[in-house]
Amino acid sequence: MADYQTIRAGAGVHTGAVDAGLRAHMNKVYGTMSVGMAVTALVAWAVGSNDALLSLFRNPVTLQPNILGWIAMFLPLGMVFAFGAMINRLSAAGAQLFFYTFAAAMGLSISWIFAAFTGFSIAQTFLVTSISFAGLSLWGYTTKKDISAWGSFLIMGVIGLIVASIVNIFLGSPAIMFAISVLGVLIFAGLTAYDTQKIKTTYIQHARSMDSEWLGKAAIMGALNLYLDFINLFMFLLQFMGNRD
Repeated sequence: MADYQTIRAGAGVHTGAVDAGLRAHMNKVYGTMSVGMAVTALVAWAVGSNDALLSLFRNPVTLQPNILGWIAMFLPLGMVFAFGAMINRLSAAGAQLFFYTFAAAMGLSISWIFAAFTGFSIAQTFLVTSISFAGLSLWGYTTKKDISAWGSFLIMGVIGLIVASIVNIFLGSPAIMFAISVLGVLIFAGLTAYDTQKIKTTYIQHARSMDSEWLGKAAIMGALNLYLDFINLFMFLLQFMGNRD
């Protein structure tokens, strides 16, 4: 990935216009992500704090998932892959609607945390995650260091986490869960900085075209990436900071 100033200078438009456009683009990314987080929190709380609703997906005592619970657990993963395959065929408005639908599905998937952990520890973990995420994202946005080389390594790490997590569903090993959580925090901390820099440089590389449709979809894709970084960072930190009910 080229240096930010080099990319900006080669964009073919006035640097002031690029900077103003970049600020608007990043505001759209963070704004869309924030609405998605609110949707997730609302759905998770509504289902997780209601025994009747939660029992549709999990045993309210053991919290073990039933058939619908397994579907809810893996639905967000399937939607991420579908979103990547469909993004070029969707309008910006369609992509935004898909993202918010995905955020609701994620809320359903993690709703069990409100039955498993105290509300205080969930709020505390959310605050710590928010502060950590903000610092990591700010560093990724402002650093002059090219961290694009982190991408392949981090994505391989995510794939390893998914495989290990699926295997441990059947093994139920606390030691493996602890290792997954430690690695998960490190990997998604790195991805937060990496994805933020990637959103920034991708915008600057395309600043010449000013294609509003592309910019709209690019902002939503950026919001999705940062949303996933935040949610995963939160869930892995909750394994350390969450107090069981």
